[in-house]
Amino acid sequence: MTPHPMLRASALLAMTMLLAACSTAEPAAPEAPPPASTSTAQAEQRLTAVATERSAITARYAAREAVCYDKFFVNRCLEEAAEERRIALVEQRAIEIEAAHYLRLAKVVERDRAMAEAEAAYQKEEAELAANPAPVKAPAAALPAARTTPAESRAARARRQQENAARAQNTDATAAANVAALEKRRAESLERQAQVARRVAEREAKAAKRAADAAKKAAGQPPAANN
Repeated sequence: MTPHPMLRASALLAMTMLLAACSTAEPAAPEAPPPASTSTAQAEQRLTAVATERSAITARYAAREAVCYDKFFVNRCLEEAAEERRIALVEQRAIEIEAAHYLRLAKVVERDRAMAEAEAAYQKEEAELAANPAPVKAPAAALPAARTTPAESRAARARRQQENAARAQNTDATAAANVAALEKRRAESLERQAQVARRVAEREAKAAKRAADAAKKAAGQPPAANN
């Protein structure tokens, strides 16, 4: 029995629309990673632009979603709109991660620069103190005793020799203590610098791992396992 012409035409029309829907181009894949920020101002501008673009992405998706309900293949249209939104959000997330990482690194660099300047000033002051120690106050000259006996003179001379020896010993001890204190401060300064370097390296490694995990998560990939 020959099919009714109207039924055959309807079937052909449905098949044509189905093939057209299946042949619709897939949404474009995300672009290459964003270029690196070159300044703090640029990184801050990128973060502001990301917030604005996210609002625009949401608005575009809502508008297209409303249009999809007027189409024959509603589900197909909604899936494409959702995929385009996902790709756009992934791209904005990549920009956000790069800009935030740049700002964190810039803060670390600025803090290290300030610490290095303070340390250099401290070392300069210490070097000046070591090169120009405070002068030791000379003892007041003893007034000559009037009509002293030879025994008294010998005793006074012995006392002066002992006092001079004691002062010389105290001076040597003070100088040695100053040198030891200077060396101790230098060792502590080097240890502080090493600790700062270790903390900076650890923060950068953690920040890089978080950024990589966030990018993978946004792209639908499982994050890297913790070491």
